[in-house]
Parts: sequence; C-alpha cells; structure tokens
Amino acid sequence: MKAVLLNGFGGREVLGLGEVPEPAAGVGQVRIKVIATSVNRPDIIQRQGNYPAPKGDSEILGLEVAGTVDHVGAQAGDWKIGDRVMALVGGGGYAQFAVAHAGHVMPIPEALSFEEAACICETYITAYLNLFMLGGLREKQTVLLHGGGGGVNTAAIQLVRALTPDVRIAVTASAGKVERVKQLGAEFVIDYRAQNFAEEIKQRTDNKGADVILDHIGADYLSANMKALAVGGRLVIIGVLGGAKAELNLALMMVKRQQIIGSVLRSRSVAEKAAIIARFAEQVLPLLADRSVVPLIHQVYPLAAVADAHQAMEESAHFGKIVLAVAP
Repeated sequence: MKAVLLNGFGGREVLGLGEVPEPAAGVGQVRIKVIATSVNRPDIIQRQGNYPAPKGDSEILGLEVAGTVDHVGAQAGDWKIGDRVMALVGGGGYAQFAVAHAGHVMPIPEALSFEEAACICETYITAYLNLFMLGGLREKQTVLLHGGGGGVNTAAIQLVRALTPDVRIAVTASAGKVERVKQLGAEFVIDYRAQNFAEEIKQRTDNKGADVILDHIGADYLSANMKALAVGGRLVIIGVLGGAKAELNLALMMVKRQQIIGSVLRSRSVAEKAAIIARFAEQVLPLLADRSVVPLIHQVYPLAAVADAHQAMEESAHFGKIVLAVAP
C-alpha cells in the first residue's frame, strides 16, 4: 500500500510517499480502507523525532482516519465489511489502510463526509475528554481556551456551545484570527501578543477568573494560567510547546484549591480509550448527526502534498482542521 514514510527525523523534507505491506487486523481489531486522515500537532512532533508511537502501534504518522471497514478480525464486535467508520489510531493514519481496535471505531453519521469524519477522533475527543471528563466544565462557568484557530480549540468552542451553552468562552488568539474565533462562538477573544490574558480574564470576570483552562503551551504559560484560574479552578495541560519545566507557587495553589491536570490521549490503554470513546459517542455523535456540530475544515490536501499540509500546521496558517485525502 501507499503510505507517507519518514526518511529519518527532521523537517518537512523527510516526508515522502512510499510502499509498505498492508497491515493485518488482529484479534479485536478491524482494518479500515482509509479515505481521509488529518494532520495534528503530534504528527509534527513525531516527525521531528520527539514523540514515538506507543509500543505495538504503527510508526507511520496519523492519529485518526475515516473510511470503510475492509477486514474484521476475530472478537471485533459487530463491525461489517463496508461500514462507514471513523477511528482513533495510535499511528498509521497516513496510509491507504490502517488498523484500529474495535472499541476505538465509531460509525460515521450519514450527514458527515469522509473528510469531515477524519476531523473527529483526535481533536474532538481530546477537547471533550479534557474539558468535560477531566476539567468538569459545567453551566454558568467560564472556560479559557488557548490555541486560536487550531483544531482542538475550534472543536472545543463548538462542543462547549453545544453541550453547555451558558458557559462563558474566552479564547487567546493571534490578531488575524480574533474575528473568526468570535464568529465561531467565543464570548471574548484576547490577542495574546498584545494583551496580558491573565489580566484580561480577571477584568472580564469581576476578578473571579476562569473555572477551567485548556492549555497546550505548558511552562511559558504556567504562571499566567495560575493567575487567571479561579478559586477551585482546573488547569488542564495537553501540550508543552512552550517548555516542560516551570516554577509553581504551591502555597498559593493550595490556598486557592486549584488543580493542575496533565493529560495525553495517545498513551492511554486500549480499555481507557474505548471507555472515553464510548462516552463521547453517546454525547457527541447525535450532535454530529444533526449537524449541530459541524467539523471545521481549513483545507483538504492530497496525500502527496503532505509536506505542504505540515507547513500550514507549523506556520499556524490554518483555522480548523487540515485534512489529507488518501483515496477517492
């Protein structure tokens, strides 16, 4: 099969199309003929050599796929050949065929195209897990989302609006994306290059702060995030683009009863992921089916143009998801 292969680790120049054997579906797995996949920030980090695939997963890039079931392994539930499905995978998405655990597969609602379905499993599940299951976001609260027009952030805005419409949404974004973020549903948007987001949050909440903060920056934002966090608030860290080590005032954190939660989806166990996906499917699939939530696609690239897709991700030129078309 055709797949995107890495010629070592490094910049976009290491990406190239090649031929590799098709994967086989094992016990409890299904093989999917991939119609579309998407580019996510972890793909960039893995290409650079800093985020290896979990043991047993494909080393080919790609964390989510959409397509049709091609083969069903033993003990893989009720999936049938030809089913339209989307799946979370530990790797292998940038290829014509990918293998997924049966519990990590969801049916594609009729209302969704394959390209739209390819946007769901990594970013929307990440947003749902960290805001609602871990962050405990509830009605009448305030959430601060870092990430402007990125895939997780745009998914988070949509899910918060659909599931907890009375939550106040604050977003940090670059100046060029402020208006588009507002149009998507944010109540107020902070230009992180020109404004102090901790001060802005305090002013906009009568000095209360944000109840939940979703952050992918890490060290560079830790101090300001803690200042922006309300008493009893939860800071959920899902990335460390701004560094992995920082000082923390533990005494103030204790007095304010704040929580810092670290979260990664990819390295969780098969059973953990299946439980998360089952809950996501129950709560969010109906919203996708009636298009209350519509995946936001920045651009669809052919698989051969994967380097251009990675460039768009690295330059933060995108608003929404970057999709790779694998097969017609």
